[in-house]
Amino acid sequence: MVGAGARLSARERLLAAAARRFYRDGVSATGIDAITTEAGVAKMSLYNNFSSKADLVRAYLEARHEEWRELHRRRLARAADARGRVLAVFDAYADHAELAHEHGFRGCGLLNAAAELPAGHDGRAVVRRHKEEVESLLSDALGEQLPDRPEDARAAAEHLAFLLEGAMARAGLEGDGERLRHARTMAADLVDRL
Repeated sequence: MVGAGARLSARERLLAAAARRFYRDGVSATGIDAITTEAGVAKMSLYNNFSSKADLVRAYLEARHEEWRELHRRRLARAADARGRVLAVFDAYADHAELAHEHGFRGCGLLNAAAELPAGHDGRAVVRRHKEEVESLLSDALGEQLPDRPEDARAAAEHLAFLLEGAMARAGLEGDGERLRHARTMAADLVDRL
């Protein structure tokens, strides 16, 4: 463990510690001292890498977004058609739920953090962009399936985005990804009926 940590930069260790603590305990409940202690760096190291806790929160949220995008890219690579591209979005969320969580799955880390952040916080904009990107991915895939019905494609994408968010909220409350698997089945059924 010490050898692996020694190879990471102070910034990487701080982001990893923040990711664990923010997801487990929440953004507001996690202080800078807890993060620097867990990262094994001096407090000055934090301020050499991030201008403030708000900057660290934003970087954490951007890293979670990129983590999801990588899971999505892997799923997308196996998608053979528009239906598969829609389901790749659901699969990527299920994959995210299956990642090892120190104290159990608590739902969408992006939404959990956004719920704690005040209006106007840069972190909320990161979360909003993620959710808009997800809906856009759904809309693009459905647009391929329904090229002559763009309004129907957009409406179905919004419907699927709501289904996904509701399933993620319930999965977080229940502590596992079962609701996401159910949502995927519902999404497949909806896409098949379009």
